[in-house]
Amino acid sequence: MLMLLGWKEDKTHKNTHKNTHKTKPATGKSPPTLSLHIAAQMSFAPVLSPTVPLSNGLQIPIFGLGTSHFGGYSHDSIVYALTECGVRHIDTAKRYGCEEKLGKAIRESGIPRSDLWLTNKLWPGDYGYKAAKKACLESCSQMGVDYFDLYLVHWPEPLQPGSSNREMRAETWRALEELYKEGVCRAIGVSNFLVHHLEPLKEDCSVVPHVNQMEYHPFQQPNHLKDYCHREGIVFEGYSPLAKGQVFSEPTILQIAEKYRRTPAQVCIRWSIQNGVVTIPKSVKRKRIQENCQVFDFQLEESDMATLSGLHDERHVTWDPTNVE
Repeated sequence: MLMLLGWKEDKTHKNTHKNTHKTKPATGKSPPTLSLHIAAQMSFAPVLSPTVPLSNGLQIPIFGLGTSHFGGYSHDSIVYALTECGVRHIDTAKRYGCEEKLGKAIRESGIPRSDLWLTNKLWPGDYGYKAAKKACLESCSQMGVDYFDLYLVHWPEPLQPGSSNREMRAETWRALEELYKEGVCRAIGVSNFLVHHLEPLKEDCSVVPHVNQMEYHPFQQPNHLKDYCHREGIVFEGYSPLAKGQVFSEPTILQIAEKYRRTPAQVCIRWSIQNGVVTIPKSVKRKRIQENCQVFDFQLEESDMATLSGLHDERHVTWDPTNVE
């Protein structure tokens, strides 16, 4: 049984994402060798992800499948995740260049659109009121959908010259607010925004972001930001939960994985989820996708959660928005 505050576990496997918005650990020792086929040997039964409530009442699955550019998309793997693993949350972005392919995979899966949670992101080259609205509608068209469950501003810094970063973010956000009121986006949010980006946005606009998506793994834990988001009613979502593979060589993580007879990936995904973070690991390999989904039938002990949290060393494996004004 999942015990995290705010989780809603779907025991009936019915759709929980209908639109409610009408108008608008030991250290110092050599790590044991971990058998990475442990999870594959266990019986596999697809389980729909528990959900986390957004401030507007929608429920976002706490587990999702990420996509990316540079080899981060596989048609067969998307279909497999949807049809065989019970995945119902897919995260993508215009930047990744796979919108049309992803739409085809979703249709091929036969999963009703209303049963899915689809997140897309607005690239900085499309910031500005008119450009943002146009880009969102074009992304819908590319994917063959009428709406996105969540639409994010991808990065706090625009690419266009002229206006200040704050002014351009506010203008862009107003476009997302309008898309939200029109029902094209059932929820809106941001990605890679720190407190010094969120505070001005709150002052300039009327809808507080529903989600903030950030890099989050044992080596990068922006807990001050996570706590801020919690206080402001912003759901915190984490990408790169495996630190682009760096967790696989961390002795402490390997030891904990051996203890639970799980893979390092499962341990890190479970740690993130147990911290209440919406988590979107990425893989194009069926076996890895299956393993990554198998994180709801065990729970890490508090001592192991603390040990993993102690690995924070502030390293980034992707973009660092710290110096963006």
